[in-house]
Amino acid sequence: MKLNPPLLALAAGAFGIGVTEFAPMGLLPVIASDLGVSIPSAGLLISAYAIGVMLGAPLMTLTTGRVPRRTLLIGLMAIFTLGNLMAALSNSYEMLLVARLITSLNHGAFFGVGSIVAASLVPANRRAGAVAAMFMGLTIANVVGVPLATWAGDLIGWRSAFWGIAGLGLVAMTSLRLTLPDMPAEAGGDMVSELKVLGRAPVLLALALTVLSSTAMFTVFTYIAPILQQETQASIGFVTAMLVTYGVGLTVGNWLGGRFADRSVDRTLIVTLASLTVLLVAFAAVMPLAVPTVVVIFLWGVASFALVPPLQMRVMEAASDAPNLASSVNIGAFNLGNAIGAALGGAAISGGLGYPAVSLAGAAAAASGLALILLMVWRRPPVIVCGLR
Repeated sequence: MKLNPPLLALAAGAFGIGVTEFAPMGLLPVIASDLGVSIPSAGLLISAYAIGVMLGAPLMTLTTGRVPRRTLLIGLMAIFTLGNLMAALSNSYEMLLVARLITSLNHGAFFGVGSIVAASLVPANRRAGAVAAMFMGLTIANVVGVPLATWAGDLIGWRSAFWGIAGLGLVAMTSLRLTLPDMPAEAGGDMVSELKVLGRAPVLLALALTVLSSTAMFTVFTYIAPILQQETQASIGFVTAMLVTYGVGLTVGNWLGGRFADRSVDRTLIVTLASLTVLLVAFAAVMPLAVPTVVVIFLWGVASFALVPPLQMRVMEAASDAPNLASSVNIGAFNLGNAIGAALGGAAISGGLGYPAVSLAGAAAAASGLALILLMVWRRPPVIVCGLR
């Protein structure tokens, strides 16, 4: 993908959202200690954000259908900025929970509408790559932003991370205003049409696949910091390094997912979900060992985000005549998986099953997603992107 300033602006917004979504996972022990709550309770901050995304995705998309796309995207980043300012000022668990809900309302619509805008900026045979380019900001957030937030949170307090994230929101708003063309809302994209498309079986199955895939990732990633501290006996420096390693894996996986999804959506999903299942089983076995843990975490990151471009493209293709709501709701489906994963992992920990069981639960979710895509491929022809299966 050649240098494309509007795509870079969308990626800047994705970067900020990525940091605010994932940073609390590295900060869970610090937040839990400071606010006097348990690790599973702190994990509910992840679930609260995910629930807000699920509620905000359809709400924002359906009520802003006639708003010009650039104006809408800038407004969504303004909500993001205000929510993070509230998080930085939070002096209680309850206030932080509310702040996370407010922050999350922009998420689904930004990525949903942003995906459609990104795809419209390039030729048809590069659409998955354009979506991947926007999501690259999300993966780079895990390489740079999340480890930096974890380090700063441990050194000078978790609130400092949210002050920095609010600043990222201002940068994203400015870059969108300066580079994104003035794009009107799509003609004919009314609420009834969008809702009808959302009820189609292929769209619903694609959304279910997204939920299972995201559950597999977040069952484990939500608790990555305590897993490494307890099972691998890791220092905060090692935890930060592993977040960087995972983020590099996400970036590589996002690029690979966009590249191969432009050739075959279904084949990319099958290979990646099978790999994710194997890797999470392996992580359960090797997490007490530092060196194998490094390797598995990198490969796990690759597999986790190689799923994102083909999952988004599958929904956009299935809802091609009215894609805005379906695309945004698919982002909500990612976060429904996020919430389910956080709850599933927390249940394993609270039930005394141990951290290896958390990874095995994630593997079970990935295996369920693999079974679903195989069933979908068996029952109907694969999604065709740019004339290729």
